[in-house]
Amino acid sequence: MTRGKVMKPKDVAQYLQDNPQFFEKYADTLANIHIPHPHNGKVIPISERQIVTLRDKNQTLQKKLLELISFGEENDAIGEKMHRFSVALLTFNNLDELFHGINLNLCEDFAVPHTAIRLWEIANSDLERVEFTDTSDDIHAIADSLMQPYCGPHIADEIKHWFGEDAEQLHSFAMVPLRTAQTIGLLVLGTTEPQRFYPGMGTLHLKRLGELVSTAILRYSSEQIA
Repeated sequence: MTRGKVMKPKDVAQYLQDNPQFFEKYADTLANIHIPHPHNGKVIPISERQIVTLRDKNQTLQKKLLELISFGEENDAIGEKMHRFSVALLTFNNLDELFHGINLNLCEDFAVPHTAIRLWEIANSDLERVEFTDTSDDIHAIADSLMQPYCGPHIADEIKHWFGEDAEQLHSFAMVPLRTAQTIGLLVLGTTEPQRFYPGMGTLHLKRLGELVSTAILRYSSEQIA
């Protein structure tokens, strides 16, 4: 290098990377270098600083591993619940059993105490059932527009009314479109917990839930899509 030129930190780092033999040739010098401890401010040998760095990296990796294990256990638990839900759907013989079973399973197994289902485009339905109550074109448009389930605090007033007197106590919702060849309805889950269903959360299991319910509605009813 040119005499008198001031080396920048990145130049030193690059030199050491390019010349690993430096560490062998000047091992004694390195042993005498002391630098500040990253946590308590004390001066420590560079070798000890390397150990601290490795220890910090190890703790970070352990934390990430524990998070992955936790996510895996949570997914396993949800997967088991989805399996039980799927098996339950196979035991129902008619729409009455189906709707009752869906509400009961979501309440007891998934801890979602408030659910509402509205269906349309199904001919010859029992119009006395609340699930077949007329819904506006706006609700149909909302369901059609959902490429993925919606999670968050805001839903249309018309949908809120589906929950009756409990509506004012609910603070987060999941809207799951029900589809076969076309959109046939909307499943809405409501909870008093503000962060139970939040924007940006994963919706894979909710989407699968919608697919199961949609298929079951057609399977356990004698009605056909209009």
